[in-house]
Amino acid sequence: MEKRPFINKDQLEAVCAEYPTPFHLYDEAEIRRRARALNAAFSWNPGFKEYFAVKATPNPWIVSILAEEGCGCDCATGVELTLAEACGVTGENIMLSSNDTPDEDYRHAAELGAIINLDSLDMVDCLVRALDGKLPKMVCCRVNPGGTFSSANGIIGNPQDAKFGMTVPQLMEAFSRLAELGVTDFGIHAFLASNTQENDYYPRLSRQLFELAVSAHEELGVHVGLIDLSGGIGVDYRPEDAAADIAAIGVGVREAYEQVLVPAGMGDVRICSELGRWMLAPAGGLVTRVIHEKLTYKDYLGVDACAANLMRPAIYDAYHHITVMGKEDEPAERAYNVVGRLCENNDQFAHDRMLPLTTLGDLLFIHDAGAHGFSMGYNYNGALRSAELLWREDGSVQQIRRAETPADYFATFDADPRFSSLAKK
Repeated sequence: MEKRPFINKDQLEAVCAEYPTPFHLYDEAEIRRRARALNAAFSWNPGFKEYFAVKATPNPWIVSILAEEGCGCDCATGVELTLAEACGVTGENIMLSSNDTPDEDYRHAAELGAIINLDSLDMVDCLVRALDGKLPKMVCCRVNPGGTFSSANGIIGNPQDAKFGMTVPQLMEAFSRLAELGVTDFGIHAFLASNTQENDYYPRLSRQLFELAVSAHEELGVHVGLIDLSGGIGVDYRPEDAAADIAAIGVGVREAYEQVLVPAGMGDVRICSELGRWMLAPAGGLVTRVIHEKLTYKDYLGVDACAANLMRPAIYDAYHHITVMGKEDEPAERAYNVVGRLCENNDQFAHDRMLPLTTLGDLLFIHDAGAHGFSMGYNYNGALRSAELLWREDGSVQQIRRAETPADYFATFDADPRFSSLAKK
C-alpha cells in the first residue's frame, strides 16, 4: 500500500513557519479512529479495556485523547503512574506492568487503585512488604511459557529468551500464595512476540492463556477474571507490508473465548490489551528538513533531526518510510543515505533509500514515528529533543510539548553553584 502523510506540503510549510523543524507531528483523527476500531473489534466482550502502553508515547495530551475514547493506561514506572493520574486515569483503568519493580511503585499503584501485574514469583513477597500485607483483592501475574511461539506462518517470538514473566508452575504457586493472603480475583498476562502482522497472534495467545486460566480455576479453585493479551500487534512500516486486521483479530479471540472459557463456566472473563505501537505509530511522523548534502562513497542527505529524535533505525536497523514533501508523485530515482549529526555512524534514518531527487531545504516526513519515537529520545552529543505537535481534527495545530532548550539540558547541574548558571543558558 502506498504511504502518504496525513498532511500536505503547503500545510506542513505553514506549520514549520511557526514551529521550526525537527518536530514530531501526531494526527488526532487517526488516533481516535484506531481507538474506536479496537474497541469495536472487542465489543463482544463487555469488560474489554485497552490499557494504552504509555511508554510508546508518554504525552498527557495523547493519553487524554485516548482516555476520552475509553482507554486506560499501561504503566511501567511510578512516573508513568503520575502521568496517568494527571490525565484523570485512575483506579482499575491503570495497569502497572513492570519488572524489577521498586516498593514505592507498588505503593503508588495501590494508592491509585491500579491493577498490579507481578512479573516474577519473588514479587509476591515484595508486594506483601511494600503494602504491609494489605493486598488488593485483584492481582495479575505475568506468565512466560518458554520455548518459542508460532503463528500459522512460523515462529514469531522466543519467550525463552525474554527476561519477562514467570514459568507456568511459578504462576500456579504465585496464585496459591496470593489466595492464602486474601486475593480473590486473578489476572493472567503475557507478551510473547513483538510487532507481529499476523492476524492469528492474539487468537493463538489468547487460546493458550484461556486454557491456563481454566487449569488455574480447576486445580486451585481461584477465580481468574482477567486475561491481558498485552501488546505485540505491529504496524506496516514498509509500504509492501500487510496491515494487521484488528476486526479479524477480534473475531479470532472471540472464537477461542467461546471454545475454551465459556464451556468451563468462565464466560465472565474480561479481556484487555496494552497496545502502544499499533495505536500510535501510524498516527505520527517525524518532520525534518534537509540542510546538507555530501557526496562521497554514498550520497548523504544531512537533516536537522538525528537519532536522538528517532532512534529505532539506529538501534534496530528499523525501516521507516520517508516521503519528500511535494514530491510524492515523482519517481524514486536516486539512492540516498539520510543521516543526522551525531558522532555515531548508526545515526542514519535510511541506507541506500530510493527517493525522488532531493535538494537542500526539502521537508522530509518520516512515517510511523508516533510510537517509540520521541519517547526513546536521549541527549547524546548535547542533542536537544524536539517539540511534539498535534494536528487537530479541525485542521489546527497545537504544540503539546515544547522543544528542549540548553537550559533544560543543564538544569540538573544545579547542585553546584559554580555550574548553576548553565541552567540559564
